[in-house]
Amino acid sequence: MLPLEKPQQVHRALAWQGEIPTYNIYTFGIAGERFFRELKEHGRFLGTRCPACHLLYVPPRIYCERCFASLEEWVEVPGRGTVFTFTLAYYDLDGRRLEHPDILALVRLEGAHGGVLHRLGEVEPGQVAIGMPVEAVLKPPQERRGSILDILYFRPTRR
Repeated sequence: MLPLEKPQQVHRALAWQGEIPTYNIYTFGIAGERFFRELKEHGRFLGTRCPACHLLYVPPRIYCERCFASLEEWVEVPGRGTVFTFTLAYYDLDGRRLEHPDILALVRLEGAHGGVLHRLGEVEPGQVAIGMPVEAVLKPPQERRGSILDILYFRPTRR
């Protein structure tokens, strides 16, 4: 069957009962490793800029998604931005109801294309708005491990 052909015998689909053991190691890749190392060691956000489109990618990429140019210019980006979109999570990953909903937002950092998906803190759900200015709150340097969790949350700020 070709990838674009519609399956004709869906009634013959099988289900696997039980567990399938799998093992993997996730890597950040070249751009992600440098991004998280800089966040861990210096508490700074980095992005990569396209020499042709002039887009500044955060999180960083190694090629431009618009023109496929190689991205070799690394730029420091402020830990400030705006809420691009958000949602409220009332249940945890195990399906248990949360006492207080988590506020999850896509934050577009100043001057950057793309965004960082993270929690909002120091704000009530009814106060959150698209376009709201926020800033990153990082863990203390000695507690950082080189992951997205080195950012505790983003909090509202004034401009």
